[in-house]
Amino acid sequence: MFLHVDPYPGDPILTLNEDFQKDPRTDKINLSIGIYFDEQGRLPVMDAVRQAESAMLSQIGPKPYLPMTGNPAYREAVQHLLFGADHEAVRSGRIATIQTLGGSGGLKVGGDFLKRYFPNSQVWVSDPTWDNHRAMFEGAGFQVNTYPYYDPETKGLKFDAMLSAIDALPAQSIVLLHACCHNPTGVDLNQAQWRQLIEVIQRRRLLPYLDIAYQGFGDGIEEDAFALRALADAGVSFFVANSFSKSFSLYGERVGGLSVVCPDKAQAQLVLGQLMSAVRRNYSSPPTHGSQIVARVLQTPDLRQMWESELTQMRDRIKVMRQRLYDGVVARLPGRDVRYFIDQRGMFSYTGVSPQQADALREQHGVYVLRSGRMCAAGLNANNVDRVAEAFAAVLRAG
Repeated sequence: MFLHVDPYPGDPILTLNEDFQKDPRTDKINLSIGIYFDEQGRLPVMDAVRQAESAMLSQIGPKPYLPMTGNPAYREAVQHLLFGADHEAVRSGRIATIQTLGGSGGLKVGGDFLKRYFPNSQVWVSDPTWDNHRAMFEGAGFQVNTYPYYDPETKGLKFDAMLSAIDALPAQSIVLLHACCHNPTGVDLNQAQWRQLIEVIQRRRLLPYLDIAYQGFGDGIEEDAFALRALADAGVSFFVANSFSKSFSLYGERVGGLSVVCPDKAQAQLVLGQLMSAVRRNYSSPPTHGSQIVARVLQTPDLRQMWESELTQMRDRIKVMRQRLYDGVVARLPGRDVRYFIDQRGMFSYTGVSPQQADALREQHGVYVLRSGRMCAAGLNANNVDRVAEAFAAVLRAG
């Protein structure tokens, strides 16, 4: 019956993580999977989450289905976090927001909506981007193309080439953009570059689709939302998928959202209705538990302050580890320019190693990074960073 079914080659990140689990070496180091680990190498339970969840356990009650759009308090909290409670777009009701199954669920529902109402558009993603971006939009039936982004020579941004390519796109092209902490490179636009890009988006009448999975891991909660708020200020209509997996350490709860910023409230209501239709065709309604945790934390002042403080500590720890890795490599390879380790932002870094060097890191040193060279800097800690620096210096020295 099913012999004609193609074998699944596996996800490169998850497959590498499985290989890590099978590796018998006791000193192995996993810098491959995009998860924040604390200084002890453990998945943290944030104190704000623990207190919110403990309070919820004292009020156990019935568990009915949520509406197709999700938990109303959570949806409000998402809008306020992304755009600010006093933003004109929030107050005027021109943002359609739904709760989704993680950020991936937001991308999926948004992709289905766009294919139905913009069937002739094509999607453009950065080169490189998170692998699932391409897969999800191709799965929705779109042709997916790339625009220039990462410069392997400078380990930075090809901004002029990026801007030129986007400036040549047809109207209503869908342009996928990382709002902050670009995955996989850690290379972001600065605010001046975002303003230039927004001018092009307006003039070319393009449809931006932003992914913000790491709000708070770049420069701060407010700072990392700059692109979203600048687009809304400029009157651009756009999509944004967000996730709380990393910022709340709620990976398995699948807590995300999709917001569509529209020209006015009437159009937002039309969009919301068809997003509900897309949800109904996919999974009918989202789960309850994770959204209740996030809403309680974000809407309880003491818990919100506690969460922001914990997120700041997580962000600062990553920056310290980046600095220590940089210092360690430079000490072993004097004169080698590896400043990109500290210039790149967020959980990920493009380390500049080749596929063969990534293999050497894994096979000879027990340090797991993707063959693209992507490293999860959140996997570094005081106990392993020096050995990682030594491993990187060794493979970079060997060429």
